[in-house]
Amino acid sequence: MEQFRKQPRLPKFALPKRYDLRLKPDLSACKFAGSVSIDVDVVAHTRFIVLNAAELSINSGSVSFSPRNSSKVFEPSKVDLVEEDEILVLDFAETLPLGLGVLAVGFEGTLNDKMKGFYRSIYEHNGEKKNMAVTQFEPADARRCFPCWDEPACKATFKITLDVPSELVALSNMPVIEEKVNGPLKTVSYQESPIMSTYLVAVVIGLFDYVEDHTPDGIKVRVYCQVGKADQGKFALKVAVGTLGLYKDYFAVPYPLPKLDMIAIPDFSAGAMENYGLVTYRETALLYDEQHSAAANKQRVATVVAHELAHQWFGNLVTMEWWTHLWLNEGFATWVSYLATDSLFPEWKIWTQFLDETTAGLRLDGLAESHPIEVEINHAAEIDEIFDAISYRKGASVIRMLQSYLGAECFQKSLASYIKKHAYSNAKTEDLWAALEEGSGEPVTKLMNTWTKQMGYPVVSVKVKDQKLEFEQSQFFSSGGTGDGQWIVPITFCCGSYEKKTSFLLQTKLETHDAKEFSSDNNKTAWIKLNVDQTGFYRVKYDEELAARLRHAIENKYLTATDRFGILDDSYALCMASQLPLTSLLTLMAAYREELEYIVLSNLISITYKVVRIMADAKPELMDNINQFFINLLQYSAEKLGWDAKQGESHLDAMLRGEILTALAMLGHKETLNEASRRFDVFLNDRNTPLLPPDIRKAAYVAVMQVATSSNRAGFESLLRVYRETDLSQEKIRILGSLPSCPDPAIVLDVLKFSLSPEVRSQDAIYGLGVSKEGREVAWTWLKDNWDFIVKSFGGFLIPRFVSAVVSPFASFEKVKEVEEFFASREKASVARTLKQSLERVNINANWVKSIQAEKDVGEAVQELAYRKY
Repeated sequence: MEQFRKQPRLPKFALPKRYDLRLKPDLSACKFAGSVSIDVDVVAHTRFIVLNAAELSINSGSVSFSPRNSSKVFEPSKVDLVEEDEILVLDFAETLPLGLGVLAVGFEGTLNDKMKGFYRSIYEHNGEKKNMAVTQFEPADARRCFPCWDEPACKATFKITLDVPSELVALSNMPVIEEKVNGPLKTVSYQESPIMSTYLVAVVIGLFDYVEDHTPDGIKVRVYCQVGKADQGKFALKVAVGTLGLYKDYFAVPYPLPKLDMIAIPDFSAGAMENYGLVTYRETALLYDEQHSAAANKQRVATVVAHELAHQWFGNLVTMEWWTHLWLNEGFATWVSYLATDSLFPEWKIWTQFLDETTAGLRLDGLAESHPIEVEINHAAEIDEIFDAISYRKGASVIRMLQSYLGAECFQKSLASYIKKHAYSNAKTEDLWAALEEGSGEPVTKLMNTWTKQMGYPVVSVKVKDQKLEFEQSQFFSSGGTGDGQWIVPITFCCGSYEKKTSFLLQTKLETHDAKEFSSDNNKTAWIKLNVDQTGFYRVKYDEELAARLRHAIENKYLTATDRFGILDDSYALCMASQLPLTSLLTLMAAYREELEYIVLSNLISITYKVVRIMADAKPELMDNINQFFINLLQYSAEKLGWDAKQGESHLDAMLRGEILTALAMLGHKETLNEASRRFDVFLNDRNTPLLPPDIRKAAYVAVMQVATSSNRAGFESLLRVYRETDLSQEKIRILGSLPSCPDPAIVLDVLKFSLSPEVRSQDAIYGLGVSKEGREVAWTWLKDNWDFIVKSFGGFLIPRFVSAVVSPFASFEKVKEVEEFFASREKASVARTLKQSLERVNINANWVKSIQAEKDVGEAVQELAYRKY
């Protein structure tokens, strides 16, 4: 028995081939009963069968093993469910015969409220609260529903039967083959599934409406949602039908199942889950309401649907061998979701927004407490934490970098052959590299190992020296420290024009390239831009002369939007790491005064928020001037866009208007606050007023919270009323995300209490954590007071979010000690990595504060910028 404990993987004496699973949920008592017969291949002499089970009660008398070619039935002498290891150990008195047999197990469990395993979600129907039963098995929670080999490599087929109340809809991965009604209950049987992993098995039982369509080759596609919301599923349905066609061509393999259902679940911890043939979503990621959803909501629905459907091939048909290779699933699906969305909605310029993915990856990977893309997993409890920006966003970014290096056509052909080769089985990262290497003739494995097997990334410094360009790489850390990582970096650069683009692989620490024409006397203003279009996953640091030339090129609009974004983002990261003075960053930001592109302004705004926060800690006496500078900086684009949508304006302008007005409200811009308040008052009396369309509601809500105080709570109370009266999840989240921006700590505390109340669904509580700088201490005290409750009440993905949201914004070394002391006696494997990362961020902030305080001319520079006349 002891030899099976504390092991990362199950022993491989016996392997599953087919599951015959029957479940009978009781939705009012929140319990379920079940039985499973598993066709098992005993491949080594053993008297043990070890599989996964957790939070189930096993009916010992029901457990038996019947070899295929014998009438003998083996009953275990001991049945042990080891909860801490989530394993079920069956000990038989004699050695089991080799070959096929059937393992039968009866069990019972609870429909939990943790949003994992087999759980309950609450919905309203005709004003009455009801339970639905839902599964969420990724990464390792199928074992909470039935005993199984709960590892991605243990693929099998599944034959599922459900006993459910007659009036309910019961869905699973495959189409229904038979439904027998017997009074108040019905038995629903489904077609047997193709071979697949346990984490992709799915069951949903409840009352739903749906909208339906078919792909040109006859796949039935449906979007299910709560009764009365069917119209809100039409946009996702259109995206799904279009996407399935695109992927069929791109992967050169048709969609493998006879139907595709997508369903909106009211309580759902992730964004969505790619269960084979039955994809589950948060309502915000699937439903789109023509009247009350914003442009950003529409875009999110499209990219999430495209992401989940990519998994039907990349993840479900070809599955990672173990969670170390999770990034293969997630990084790839993230990258390809942009490809599909761009094809369906070219006017969105979605590839420019891919930069947000890259930036999020770079921010997390600049920490010493980051992790490699391929990360060792030694226990199921560690898996949740790697569903992070490294697996998704760095993963997607290095795939994009590789595709850009190999060329789109070669990449696509090699990918199609990889999918054909590994269909219905498992693959490792190396298998993908092998396929791409074979298709391209390039040393893909050698190149990519430097990006997936070591954490971090380089900053490439460039300077002109003796008519040569000198490139030097060193590991970048946001803390300003240095590391000894070295990469094979696909470098691209342009000199003075996009016509002249040079590419090479930087394989050593230092390399020089000829730059005669660039450094000749008649070319004083010629710019050089590295990492053209930001397809590489690295930062760039220019010497002072080159940086000045780029600033000039930005002011004169010589550069593409993606390159303007990259220069700004790299400068911000270098400033935070104290490798560039704040005055240099602010001077660069001033060059973006006439910026109108969504992606560049969106990043300018998020950097503005960060600089305002750090200045409040470093130089509080400069706050009026710094706010004034940023208000001036955004004025040009704010005036161009105005408050009201223009006839036929672009999707990107609609998204930008909301972000700019929100920023001006956060910066305390009087005219914005007044206009927001006027429009909000009209909206309170008429929720359909054209004065407050969805794209600018967040801005108005934030503005209302900027002026709310404990002695004047009217705006706050009004927003809570809007929250309570809407049944649209996107609207609720807009409000939850606005409430904590209030500068009054007493109100912030009320918001935090509200976020843990029954009025807020568990998965949405995290939206209430983005507190104002004045609310940081209150939030920290609140987290400590409620920690035990949070740990008890929230599922795996969510607890780390509480830690990072509350801890990361601090900027003092004392706070690091205080947080460490609190968590010293409260260590949990599921938040260990997040806690270390959050504390590192606090240290980085504290060092940044110190370096700004040591800068001599900050005060004068800020004053000059604040009152500069353009």
